[in-house]
Amino acid sequence: MTKLQAGRNWPLGASSDASGVNFALFSKHASRVELCLFDASGSRETQRLELPVQTDGVWHGYLPGAKAGTLYGYRVHGAYEPTNGHRFNANKLLVDPYAKKLHGGLIWNDANYGFIRGHADADLSFDQRDSAPFVPKCVVVPESRRPGKRHAPHLNSKNQPRQRPRLHEAVIYEAHTKGLTAMLAQLSPARRGKYAALGTKPVINYLRSLGVTALELLPVHLFLDDDFLVEKDLVNYWGYQSLCFMIPDARYAGSDDAASEFKDMVKALHKAEIEVILDVVYNHTAEGNEMGPTLCYRGIDNLSYYRLERNPRFYVNDSGTGNTLSVENPRVLQMVMDSLRFWASDMQVDGFRFDLATILGRETHGFDRGAGFFDAIAQDPQLADVHLIAEPWDIGPGGYQLGQYPARWSEWNDKFRDTARCFWNSHADVLPEFSDRLLGSSSLFEWQGRDPASSVNLITAHDGFTLRDTVSYLHKHNEANGEGNRDGHSSNHSNNYGVEGDSDDPAILQIRSRQQRNLLCTLFLSQGSPMLLGGDERNRTQHGNNNAYCQDNASIWIDWVEDKESKELLAFTQRLIALRANQPVLRRNWYLHGQHRSISTDLPDVVWLNRVAMLMSEADWHSANGAFVALQLMGDAIPEDQDIEPSDTLLLLFNGSRDDVSFPLTSEQLAGETWLLEIDTAQPLVTGTKVELQIDCLAHSVIALRLRA
Repeated sequence: MTKLQAGRNWPLGASSDASGVNFALFSKHASRVELCLFDASGSRETQRLELPVQTDGVWHGYLPGAKAGTLYGYRVHGAYEPTNGHRFNANKLLVDPYAKKLHGGLIWNDANYGFIRGHADADLSFDQRDSAPFVPKCVVVPESRRPGKRHAPHLNSKNQPRQRPRLHEAVIYEAHTKGLTAMLAQLSPARRGKYAALGTKPVINYLRSLGVTALELLPVHLFLDDDFLVEKDLVNYWGYQSLCFMIPDARYAGSDDAASEFKDMVKALHKAEIEVILDVVYNHTAEGNEMGPTLCYRGIDNLSYYRLERNPRFYVNDSGTGNTLSVENPRVLQMVMDSLRFWASDMQVDGFRFDLATILGRETHGFDRGAGFFDAIAQDPQLADVHLIAEPWDIGPGGYQLGQYPARWSEWNDKFRDTARCFWNSHADVLPEFSDRLLGSSSLFEWQGRDPASSVNLITAHDGFTLRDTVSYLHKHNEANGEGNRDGHSSNHSNNYGVEGDSDDPAILQIRSRQQRNLLCTLFLSQGSPMLLGGDERNRTQHGNNNAYCQDNASIWIDWVEDKESKELLAFTQRLIALRANQPVLRRNWYLHGQHRSISTDLPDVVWLNRVAMLMSEADWHSANGAFVALQLMGDAIPEDQDIEPSDTLLLLFNGSRDDVSFPLTSEQLAGETWLLEIDTAQPLVTGTKVELQIDCLAHSVIALRLRA
């Protein structure tokens, strides 16, 4: 039998060289660790070799003669004392947290659990069945894929180092790797829904024609379909059940080399000057609570990897999925950082959106902007220029932390979403809040010196109604999820305008279409970083399902077949995004408060006007027939320290009221009397018309006028 040499305790994982493979696994509380080797099929365990040395909590050994392609897993020995936080069970084959590739998939079986299911006080019992037949095997990969290795910098289309733009210059497009292309007839059936599909000309040309600069993908870390979903013939479509943080999930690959396909996809998007942002889930794992399976972290060192309650038999559940990773543990934080470096350096992604990011910043005393996680990222040179976007909440104590993240971080702004929906879909008194959202939510972010890029503005996201459903349904309709419509949020700030769901009433269809355009205008005419949910520009519906996490079918994929309505909405969205791209005054990296004056007119950088083009009064902000405001953005009102060219001046009218407004253009507060009409949501096909003296802004509409510099 081959004997392991001592090897070294770094790097963690399996590292191959010309002579063999070094294996290193962190487990502070284990009594011993066995390396299990398997034949090429993964079905037969050929050897068990005890890792001979533990150094600083890391068990390690070097296997001479081993090479890339070797299949392996671990059995970790120690106490099975759930009431003390220990759940070691060497009968369970465990996946290496640092694995870069897996052979085979998980087969749900009772043997995957460390306890006897159905037993009284089940999780306190001890199951002796071998789980190896049902667990995927880790694969040793070539050295070039080891995380942390410095790779060539991101290159632009001219093979020069790329300078990433700030997010306020970006248009983010949130999409699902499969759902974006699963129904794209221009691609072969074998390619649809795969990484490779995202790098094809049809997809890239579409994104570029839309004006997208960054593609944000729902989770692609290797994840599991929950056993309760499998029992209902459903899947974890969204992917928020990560098991391995350094493996691109093979379900989106067309070959046995998902990593290469992913990198090729990123390279193709970069060549087209489209960035790639990954939605990452470092707050919990797929192992669930004390009644979940023992697949990896739980069996390696439960007490180190997870946050446990005062009674350590039970798990802190700040994620709402059963467990919470203990990121404050130095070795767990190291794993997260190694994963981030792997994706940023090896896989060349441009940024990360952190799911339930408050968990990552919560220390023992609560959320802390100076938490170790934030400090670790701030000092890391390999992460120095990647985009960092937080989902700034979780369900734990003090979980809602919008506006509280460190400098350089951006945050999903749900207040933007809710205020915009309320303004258009109801008659709530939200005009003051609405104005703050239009100018980058300075009330939330400016207090600590952050700029408008900190606010990732969104109207919709994967979680919730689509844009079309926001104006078509008053209530959620999640029956297909098999949970009796109890799942998903009930407060959606939506409106059905008289009929729940589909309608053939021309009046209802007209107001719904206009409100979609109004919401899109609110998104793209606001300061900050806009994010568009994939398919919203094509009138995509989920038929009222606002929690489609388990649906993997045509009911939620993007439908590429165009009808008249979807074509018109797409054309309008393209024109709107082009306006944003062509007008820097919509993309300022400083907050507009009227403190800077126009060179040409001496007017402030922003002027708020009422229905008669006079300065807004306190009464106007809270008028009973309010829900109207106009703002003028002066293109040549630029701070002295900003070395940028002046842009055109814009006049934006937002009429959320039931009344038409005849807005005069002769006010002394305006920079001119003759303007060009760029956008009118009541007349979506009209543009470029010269407007003088006054303009009629119909009820429930947005108008954008331009005055050339």
